[in-house]
Amino acid sequence: MDDLPGLTQITNPTAARPLLGMTILVVEDSLYACDAMRLMCLHSGARIRRADCLRSARRHLQVYRPTAVIIDLGLPDGSGLDLIAELTGAEPRVTSIIATSGLEDAEAQARAAGADAFLAKPLTNLGVFQQAVLSTLPADRQSAGPRALRNEDVYRDPLAYRDDMVHVSNLLDEHSEGPVLDYVAQFLSGVARSADDAQLAAAAEALAAQQRGGAALNSGLAQVAGLVQERLASRAAM
Repeated sequence: MDDLPGLTQITNPTAARPLLGMTILVVEDSLYACDAMRLMCLHSGARIRRADCLRSARRHLQVYRPTAVIIDLGLPDGSGLDLIAELTGAEPRVTSIIATSGLEDAEAQARAAGADAFLAKPLTNLGVFQQAVLSTLPADRQSAGPRALRNEDVYRDPLAYRDDMVHVSNLLDEHSEGPVLDYVAQFLSGVARSADDAQLAAAAEALAAQQRGGAALNSGLAQVAGLVQERLASRAAM
C-alpha cells in the first residue's frame, strides 16, 4: 500500500516545493530534531508522519508505504540500523531509506545496512535536506535540467527542546543505572549538540564514557540531572 488512503494521487513537484507528492516517515525520538524535519518537509512540499521508536515505525509501515523513511540510529527500543536492514530487504522496497545520526562512524554503518543516503546531525539546512532526499529518487522522478535548492536554515521551536528535557528528566527519575542510562546519554548528547548546548553535550558524553568504562556514575549522573533541571527551570516561563 502506497502512502495514506485517499492521498495516493501523484502531484508534480515544483522548483519551490521539490518534494511535493511525497510522504516521509521520520523515525526520530527527539521532538527537537523532529521539529527541524517537520519544517523542512513543510517548506519542501512533503507530507510528514512521525514514529518515536522502532515499534511505532513498524506499525506505521503495516498501514502504508511512504515514499521515504528517515531513520535515527539511536532509538529507545533498539538501533535504527535494524530497521534499515529490514526495509532494504523488504519487497516491495521503500523508495528512499535515509539514515540520520550525530555519531562519527554512523554513516558507514548506515550505508552497510542498506541506507541510500545519510543526514548528519545537527541538521538545519533546507537545501542539504532536499538534496539528500532527491538524490535517492529513481531517474523517472528526477527533474530534468539544473535544480536550484534553497540554501537557508530552519529555526526549531525551543519548546520542543524543553519537551526533550522533560523526557530525560522522567527517565532519570525512574532509572539510575543499566541500559536506560546508555540511551539517556546518547539521546541527550545528540539533542544538546543539535541545540548548540555544549555544556550539556559534554556532560552527556562524559556520562557515556563512564558507562562504557564501568566507572562509578554518581558524579556524572548528578551533573547531567542538574543541568537538565537548570534548562527546565530556565524555560519555565515559555
